[in-house]
Amino acid sequence: MTVTEREAREVAEAAREQDWRKPSFAKELFLGRFRLDLIHPHPAPDPESVQRGEDFLTKLRTFCETSIDGALIERESQIPDDVINGLKGLGALGMKVGTEYGGLGLSQVYYNKALALAGSASPAVGALLSAHQSIGVPQPLKLFGTQEQKDAFLPRCATTDISAFLLTEPDVGSDPARLATTAVPDGDHYVLDGVKLWTTNGVVADLLVVMARVPKSDGHPGGISAFVVEGDAEGITVENRNAFMGLRGIENGVTRFHQVRVPKANLIGKEGAGLKIALTTLNTGRLSLPATCVGAGKWCLKIAREWSEARVQWGKPVAKHEAVGGKMAFMAATTFALEAVVDLSSQMADEDRNDIRIEAALAKLFGSEMAWQMADDLVQIRGGRGYETAASLAARGEKGIPAEQLLRDMRINRIFEGSTEIMHLLIAREAVDAHLSVAGELIDPEATFADKRKAALAAGGFYARWLPKLVAGAGQLPNAYAEFDNLAPHLRYVERTARKLARSTFYAMSRWQGRMETKQNFLARIVDIGAELFAMSAACVRAEQMRRDDENGKAAHQLADAFCRQSRVRVEELFSRLWHNTDDLDRTVVKGIMNGSYTWLEEGVLDASTDGAWIADQTPGPSTKENAHRPIR
Repeated sequence: MTVTEREAREVAEAAREQDWRKPSFAKELFLGRFRLDLIHPHPAPDPESVQRGEDFLTKLRTFCETSIDGALIERESQIPDDVINGLKGLGALGMKVGTEYGGLGLSQVYYNKALALAGSASPAVGALLSAHQSIGVPQPLKLFGTQEQKDAFLPRCATTDISAFLLTEPDVGSDPARLATTAVPDGDHYVLDGVKLWTTNGVVADLLVVMARVPKSDGHPGGISAFVVEGDAEGITVENRNAFMGLRGIENGVTRFHQVRVPKANLIGKEGAGLKIALTTLNTGRLSLPATCVGAGKWCLKIAREWSEARVQWGKPVAKHEAVGGKMAFMAATTFALEAVVDLSSQMADEDRNDIRIEAALAKLFGSEMAWQMADDLVQIRGGRGYETAASLAARGEKGIPAEQLLRDMRINRIFEGSTEIMHLLIAREAVDAHLSVAGELIDPEATFADKRKAALAAGGFYARWLPKLVAGAGQLPNAYAEFDNLAPHLRYVERTARKLARSTFYAMSRWQGRMETKQNFLARIVDIGAELFAMSAACVRAEQMRRDDENGKAAHQLADAFCRQSRVRVEELFSRLWHNTDDLDRTVVKGIMNGSYTWLEEGVLDASTDGAWIADQTPGPSTKENAHRPIR
């Protein structure tokens, strides 16, 4: 399909949650308002959910230790059926499904802890469980399904059936306006035709959530819609099981639909609500990915510590050399902060008092970037052994440390469930929502003069009240947040910097107006600053909670202090690059690249790529390939 840039934006905008019915700490932060009261004191889980969660973690840990062979999964690129069946018997498929449907009914906090634990045994297992419950059938049905749909499908998802989420297509990634899979009404059914790419769990799935476009017709408003589809329905062919640089046991494929009949009763929500359902599902579903990143950080720290005790260079353990010690300090401080971000966001999700759409997105963005850096640092600390495979290390008599595997496994986190670039734009859109609500038509080049005048009046009133509040605040008071002891200066810094961030955003909107959306690098830096401020806030709040309730409270304060100091350095660098950067020159170079001015630079090498189309054909029709669908027996 061919759509204009404006049409693509309109589709994405229509899929957003338009209202803010609950408070949001992160939204307020981007507006320059440091609402510490929304996260402090740190929300606490109820004792029953803690007991239920701890009981399951104990069982899961035993299962992971005795039944999951991560090296085998890596070597054979497949999770054995008996492991998946064991997870089913343990109830792991139903962690997020309510007890009334046969699930475990775990809180978001303990669901994330379980994913981190399972992912540390095998990232492929963590991905299977996460895709099934975070974005597969259970979550959208929990939020949008009818009672009949919940009764029919949730018990299956909790005990026996693996689910998958199918949105991406060969020529459609983060631009769903061009979605080509169709669902044509036919009596009491819809008929699905199309091809879906990168269907995590799709190779083994029993149930699918499929996004397809319903044509507009009499009685049908049409639009992108969500359906529950049986994985073995006639006309479904898994045409390929994809292979990747990491997550080698992941069951990810290409799925073709040809004249697949789906009962109308399997439509989730209304026609045209599919993208809104997908995005709402991801509001909490995104928390599963940073949870696995927390697990990766913990493992990196453990291996770095143990290795640095054993490895001696120039007469002392390598950890005592500043070049290595700095990386280890980054690991420890960042792992503490990332766990604080995930736990805080998850607990807020459980309590359902706050809107966490920005917090969850920030957690995904921050977690994926930081976990990649920690994995890379671990490989560097291990040196040649970091680059060597675990199997090779073991073959020559050394401890088989899969550091290079972790690096490969972590790399995908910066791409799927919203690439870093898309997350920057998504969060930026939410961060400036208040501005667009009052001044959107004022900066819209296609708005009429009358609309601009009306918007100017509304914007004038909003900014007359808002801008004066960005001048001064608690961050300038020497005794503010004194209850946080040595962390108080960091919270004062967050408060001051949040106001500075809001002023910078306002200035940019005034300067660029309707062109603001094209300044993607600027927006990325704004979002990255917000992510750091959120992480600093979460780290301080968690450290203070631990000082009151945990024997490790003093150490937690030290880690929070270290993280905040490291974070402040990154924030100041990001601020300096808001206005002093090479963005304009870079755009000129890109034009030169695309018009062929630099093709001479590409000479002198061979292209090892094989022949083939850049984007595979997705023409609807019957499959010509053998079905690679592999039900778990």
